[in-house]
Order: sequence, then C-alpha cells, then structure tokens
Amino acid sequence: MRPTSTPLPSLDALKDQAKRLRARFAEDDQAISHSRALELIAAQYGFRDWNTLHAVVGNRPPFNPWMLGSRVRGHYLGQPFDAEILGVQALTSQPGRYRMTLHFDEPVDVVTFDSFSAFRQRVNCTVDETGRTTEKTSNGRPQVELEW
Repeated sequence: MRPTSTPLPSLDALKDQAKRLRARFAEDDQAISHSRALELIAAQYGFRDWNTLHAVVGNRPPFNPWMLGSRVRGHYLGQPFDAEILGVQALTSQPGRYRMTLHFDEPVDVVTFDSFSAFRQRVNCTVDETGRTTEKTSNGRPQVELEW
C-alpha cells in the first residue's frame, strides 16, 4: 500500500523522471527500456506497476505544487532537501516559469570543499513546469530540481 503523505507528480513529470532514469542507466552502459523505467518509477512511488500509478494519477484532480505551504523535496546544487514553499509567483513575462522561495527543513551545505562550509536554509529560484531551473551547476545539473 502506498503512503499518502507525498503528493504525486503529474503524468508528464513522471514520464520525465523515467526518461532521466533511463539516461542515467545508459551512462553506466546499462540500457533499460522505457517501459522498464516506467515500472521502476512506479515502484519508487509504492505502486505495483506503471498501469496502477497511471490510473491513480490520471483519475485525480490535478495537484497544484505551486501553492503556498506546499511540501516539496528535491536537490539544490546537488544536495538533497525537503522544503516548504514560502512564496510563489507565475512570471507573466515568461509563461510556464515560476519564481519561488523555498525554506529547507534542514540547512543545505552549498560548498563541496571538506575544509569549508556554507549553509543555506532559504533560497529563491525560478523553475519551469517540470520543477527545474534553467541555471545549471558546473557539471550541467540544474541548480534546483524539485521532485513532488
């Protein structure tokens, strides 16, 4: 049985996760099919298969992750976080982009050096509809990646 505390992403976001998972396996020369990636995503969310997850997501009212007080998790500069959305604004000049203020439950160390640390607990970012920033770190990863 699936825990209900974490909201499910949209179908598009779930399929995007499967594509990224498939690409990650391919980087390690472990090719998997798209259907296998979908099944792994379903298992990650506690469902027995993709069809069950698809039915649940497809039969619910759309989740609006851009509401004040919503809980999100993801990665900031490659570091995992759980956070609350403190502010959100749809950018009319850039449709599909949102300016957000996130408050991390635990401060995130944004420095990778062993001899130095710099912690952040509140950040502002601009994300697209998939929850990722266009700004990237030096290794090409989005600065913020949300995973509802």
